[in-house]
Amino acid sequence: MSYTINRVIQGAGFEEIDERTRRALADKGFGVLTEIDVKATMKKKLDKDMDAYRILGACNPTMAWQAIGVEPRVGAMLPCNVILREIPEGIEVSAIDPLSSMSAIDNDQLKQVAGQVRDMLAEVVEAI
Repeated sequence: MSYTINRVIQGAGFEEIDERTRRALADKGFGVLTEIDVKATMKKKLDKDMDAYRILGACNPTMAWQAIGVEPRVGAMLPCNVILREIPEGIEVSAIDPLSSMSAIDNDQLKQVAGQVRDMLAEVVEAI
């Protein structure tokens, strides 16, 4: 079982894919709460060079409300991370699969919510 939902996009630049990803997230009710420029961080902290790599911490407030309502400590696993990374074939977009990440929690109601979020994130990745 994969723990991410993936797509490689060719023929577009990193910043364009970032904009398209944010737009697709917003269209499904997700906001980006956090952003980490991993490339810049590795350069600054370790003086290491790498290809473009960005982590977007996305949250759909309605779905987060439902998840916290059925499992109050699930906030430790939020938000849903989406990564953008430059690879030789293009730009890879990977979104966390909430069903996979929440499988350690024994709560059937939470798994139903996670399944809905997974479907939404799969639609986001497809729409980019």
